[in-house]
Amino acid sequence: MTALLITLIAPLLGALLLAMVRPPAVGGWLNLAVSALTLAAAGWLAWTVALEGEVFGRLIGIGFRVDAFNVYLVALTAFVGLTTSIFSRPYMRHVRAEGRVYLGGMRVYHSMYQTFMLTMLTALTTDNLGVLWVAVEGATLATVLLVSLYRTPEAIEAAWKYFILCGVGIALALFGTVLTYFAAQHVDFGTLAEPGAGLIWSSLYTHAAALDPTVMRIAFVFLLVGYGTKVGLVPMHQWLPDAHSEGPTPMSAVLSGLLLNVALYALVRFKMLVDGSLAATASPHLAGALLMGFGLVSFTVAGLFLHRQRDIKRLFSYSSIEHMGLMTFAFGLGGPLATFGALLHMLVHSLTKSAIFVTVGHAAHIAGSQGIEKIRGLIRTQPAVGWSLLIGVAAIAGFPPFGVFTSEFLLLTATMQAQPWLTLPLVTGLAIAFAGLFRHLHPMVYGTPPEGQQPVQANLIPVAVHLGLVLWLGLAIPGFLAQWLNRATQLITGSSLL
Repeated sequence: MTALLITLIAPLLGALLLAMVRPPAVGGWLNLAVSALTLAAAGWLAWTVALEGEVFGRLIGIGFRVDAFNVYLVALTAFVGLTTSIFSRPYMRHVRAEGRVYLGGMRVYHSMYQTFMLTMLTALTTDNLGVLWVAVEGATLATVLLVSLYRTPEAIEAAWKYFILCGVGIALALFGTVLTYFAAQHVDFGTLAEPGAGLIWSSLYTHAAALDPTVMRIAFVFLLVGYGTKVGLVPMHQWLPDAHSEGPTPMSAVLSGLLLNVALYALVRFKMLVDGSLAATASPHLAGALLMGFGLVSFTVAGLFLHRQRDIKRLFSYSSIEHMGLMTFAFGLGGPLATFGALLHMLVHSLTKSAIFVTVGHAAHIAGSQGIEKIRGLIRTQPAVGWSLLIGVAAIAGFPPFGVFTSEFLLLTATMQAQPWLTLPLVTGLAIAFAGLFRHLHPMVYGTPPEGQQPVQANLIPVAVHLGLVLWLGLAIPGFLAQWLNRATQLITGSSLL
């Protein structure tokens, strides 16, 4: 519990301190230091879970539970939070020098960055479904302030759009949570059950077969639409491209690489409850079928929209929607192989997409614009940035030997085994997405650079680390990670892959 306490307290204290630190340079270094402390505590927590299997505890009356499923997401969140803060410090200094952010806005940015990390880590570790909802709503509010940071009309519009759409979505998720609590009212949790056991995930999971199946069916529909809005599933995805294109680039890296994972994690936790309640009914796979349907539609629509983008950050935001749709489909398909592939895909997508957004920030800096038609000849102007973008897109497109290829191959194999008729739509969607990315990539990397285009000071350490890890995971998944993902797979599906 000490490790968990530090993991949550560090960003909380960091957010409070950063709200009071006036010099932007000090704020940047303090933001990095807090992120490093959070990662160290998350690593300690992961080690504890590896030794003990699970960690239970209570903080200020709230129950927390860390197991194989959420602990690897906690470690991933803390890791990407640190690497993004390394990129964020010089990037935001440049943005400040351009006059795009006022002095007080830098305090808002650094404080909300740590608040964002706190809410995501709380959502991942809490055992209380009500606190999970509150944490996701807190992440929404923190992101609104980050999206509107530049105070341009477009940024304000994107922030309001994000707030309204996600506000409606999270309200539906609240109603689904209330229905889940209602479905548990007749369940006997035993004399030792803690107060409010109807909202405690571990108690509900243990007694899932006793939950009212009819109410749970209705609840999951609301939860899917509600949390699916945060995942970016079509047709609830409209906020995501605008939020990416108008907010600071470091925010795009953590939003696409981390927050979408948290919302999908919440959906999977609820799916486990619904599957347990419907196991003895005529439609035991209802939750999985809904996830497969929304995932496949999101995957296909996002792949098509890749071809129509004119803004580089919007381009990769649709790529995020595509991959989240693929993960949602995989969790809906179920089974050890598909679930293992989905868990691996969450990991490699987060690492790859956050690296791409770091590179995109530098590319837009070089060109002085986020417009794809104005970003040309990166590999001639600044080879490190050009090669980083090229390798990052190759990785996210599923080129071997990167880890995205491995996870997509596992998913295709699982689909051929369980639902072979869906293999063709998946392969077709991957091909469409591949074409959409590379039709834009070629001129940006190899085109003729505009006259006077100059290199910029670029911090590509996070890119090298992330893409190196993704390459490693494509060549050979370390034994400890394979066992970790296998334990999570067994928790979600009840069956082991390895």
